[in-house]
Amino acid sequence: MRSRCLVVSLASPLHRTPFFTCAMLGLALSVAHSPRALAEGTFTLTSGSFRSGGKVEAAQVFNEAHCKGGNRSPQLTWRDAPAGTRSFAITMFDQDAPGRGWWHWAVAGIPAKVDSLPENASASGFLTKLGAVEARNDFDTDGYGGPCPPPGKPHRYVITVYALSTADLRLAQGRPALMFDHEIGTASLGSARMAVSYGR
Repeated sequence: MRSRCLVVSLASPLHRTPFFTCAMLGLALSVAHSPRALAEGTFTLTSGSFRSGGKVEAAQVFNEAHCKGGNRSPQLTWRDAPAGTRSFAITMFDQDAPGRGWWHWAVAGIPAKVDSLPENASASGFLTKLGAVEARNDFDTDGYGGPCPPPGKPHRYVITVYALSTADLRLAQGRPALMFDHEIGTASLGSARMAVSYGR
């Protein structure tokens, strides 16, 4: 027995329901179940230097004053950025520092075709070659500054990769990280993050 399509119409002249044929209904169902209609993968961030929820290794720790580390920015890889992404930005923030927190890193202008950074991308010049710009961190230096909390309870550091709707935030090298954070927020399409900890 051939199946029928149920068509419901409203008789009111002020409120008419469009007429759908069986063929139109079939087309709509096929589009809804096509691969393009399925949700994209979740925007994710992984690292060869950090393990989400783990401790920061010596290679990424700040190297000045009471902290002795390599001060190398972490290796990062991200996947499944939102559609329409024009560029990427990255921040690293200590949410447990006194006051408003502590900015360790902010970089913008990473091209949309890039989906990973090698370890030490900040100091090695890798980011500069990409055309990216880095903020002045709260150690008052440009680029990456690793964890160096006061003795006591370990601090948590949040590393975030942002997918942006523009390739030009009009940010210059060495501007304050707080300014980077504001401009990044105005153009963010989505973000992926991980948190790590470090104490001494």
